[in-house]
Amino acid sequence: MGLATSLLDQLINGLTVGMVYVLLAAGLSVIFGVMDVINFAHGELFALGAYFAFAVVGTSLGAGTGFWAALVLAPLGVAVAGAAVERFTVRPLYGRDPLYHILLTFGLVLIFTDAIELVWGPQSLPFGPPPSLAGTVTVLGYTNSLYSYFVIAVGGLMALAAYLVLTETRFGLIVRAGSMDREMVRHLGIDIDSYYTLVFAFGSLLAAFGGIVLAGRQGVDPAMGNRVIIPAFVIVVLGGLGSFRGAVVGGLGVGIIQTLTRTYKPSLLGVTLDLEGLVVFLLMIGVLLVRPQGLFGNPEWHDPSGGGDLLTGAGSGVLEQRLRSGLGVALLAALLVAPLGIGLAYSSYEVNTLLVTAMIWALFALSLDFVMGYAGLVSLGHVLFYGLGAYTMALTVTRFVESMWIALVLAVIVGGVVAWGVGYLSIRVSGVYFSMITLGFAELAHQLTFTLSGITNGENGIYSGFDPTYWPLAAARVGELNWREVHAFYYVVVVLVAGSYLVARQLMRAPFGSVLQSIRESEQRATFVGYDTTAYKRRAFVVSGGLAGLAGGLAAVHLGGVSPEFLFWLKSGEVIVMTILGGMGTLYGPMLGAGVFVGLEEVLKNSALVGEQWQGVLGVVFVLFVIFVPRGLVALPARFEQLLSERAGGGGGTPAATPQDEGAPEGGTD
Repeated sequence: MGLATSLLDQLINGLTVGMVYVLLAAGLSVIFGVMDVINFAHGELFALGAYFAFAVVGTSLGAGTGFWAALVLAPLGVAVAGAAVERFTVRPLYGRDPLYHILLTFGLVLIFTDAIELVWGPQSLPFGPPPSLAGTVTVLGYTNSLYSYFVIAVGGLMALAAYLVLTETRFGLIVRAGSMDREMVRHLGIDIDSYYTLVFAFGSLLAAFGGIVLAGRQGVDPAMGNRVIIPAFVIVVLGGLGSFRGAVVGGLGVGIIQTLTRTYKPSLLGVTLDLEGLVVFLLMIGVLLVRPQGLFGNPEWHDPSGGGDLLTGAGSGVLEQRLRSGLGVALLAALLVAPLGIGLAYSSYEVNTLLVTAMIWALFALSLDFVMGYAGLVSLGHVLFYGLGAYTMALTVTRFVESMWIALVLAVIVGGVVAWGVGYLSIRVSGVYFSMITLGFAELAHQLTFTLSGITNGENGIYSGFDPTYWPLAAARVGELNWREVHAFYYVVVVLVAGSYLVARQLMRAPFGSVLQSIRESEQRATFVGYDTTAYKRRAFVVSGGLAGLAGGLAAVHLGGVSPEFLFWLKSGEVIVMTILGGMGTLYGPMLGAGVFVGLEEVLKNSALVGEQWQGVLGVVFVLFVIFVPRGLVALPARFEQLLSERAGGGGGTPAATPQDEGAPEGGTD
């Protein structure tokens, strides 16, 4: 009886959490299925619903009437916010590759998170069910929380209502038709853009409702959106991207699995396994490998051929190759002499901390550009190789040998070997599915850092005893400069980052790089010519993983250790932002983007005007860039030249074409 009661209790808890996942994933899946938009800000809309409800309950209505009013008013408020997001940020990106939606919504995550903290503060806030739902109820001799039954019932009714709206109404008919052939619907005289706005608002409403009912169990806090967005993507992948039925089945299934595995923790070789995260991500990876379209096959509505090409920065500049090379040499020279200004023009912090951070991120962005900008592989889990490189460095130095050089070599090898394995499994799928499976592998590794705490030291990371030997410069004094302030590690980073760039550039100038670019432009054509495109992409992935591992190893030395934060999924988002910001497909563009990213972050952090909301301002900058300058900073010279030409010609000329626009071969590896 005890075991049966325990299992029933876990089942009810699993269904309760699962129903929240259903509401979250259903909105996410509908938005993707109809609009081809991968919305990473969906978790923030989920959190925004909880905070709006908290605000309603805090009025004179009180916890009783206020809760019921919040269930209506808060989702409507979030729906309005979602409609504004679609109208002013998402709509300009229709027709582009889904990567740009990912990048855009990463920026929106920063904006929404800072907006929530600005209004309600960074601390957790209490929020519970109304008195009428606070007790327990007994059914067939089994007692459980009344609120749990309420969540299951009201969540099921909301999901059913949403499904009927999408399948049995004129609105749903138009939306489904628009997802299949948008132009055909427009030719019928229907304003399909307005319907898309309503779909985004509808998905936001479902997410907000889920946030409110979950807040009734756990309270509200700014991180609640980040905690649920990855499980939500797992659910939509398991059920099928764009499938409403898949979101329902996947949500309930993941909720039950998480609850059961949270309770049952087996031991293996003396290690207690936390299966809660491991099982879910293993399921996600397995489904993508065996059945990429998900358990329910093709979604009920979705045009799988939608989406445009990735817009690279290659061919978008006005600078000659020789001038670009000269600027690169000048930049390297400036980096080499930068320590001479310590104590004179700037402090040691600007050189040994800020510049080193920028260069390590530049190397990480370079590694991503190698596969994304040239092979067209959008890896959402690239942080996997960065994090493994960092852990390889820390474990080697603390457990085997204190040499940084040996540890760096091992970091490159581990990054490359794991990249080969991940690439071998992942490259057999393409597009969004490839992005999701790489995200799954990265999250699996992130969970393992907690599960294998005996090796990784869990959430505390590896800092104690971390002291790699790297031959520091001897103490000397030249004028006012004290060489004790100049860390040898600075020059190590300069040489390794510059050398990595030169190696990558040489590979892209070789036939290998030409084949990669042809695969990005048209993989089918490259296959017809006789190239084994899968093998080429896998090799590129290995090189990319090795470079990312090197960046992670250097980052561990720079920060004095490693923690699970090195494998957090938002770091993948940050490096994608850097790559697009600078201009992918150029090698130097993403490195420039990394420098601008780190510099802008530093300026905003120390700005009295911006204060604690610097991330939100950074998010606004990225949103503007992805909408108006999708080819990145390297394309700005061509844009300025176009504007000057138009002004000189009276403003009536046609926009200046770039080699890429004309279909000429792309270069830009200098």
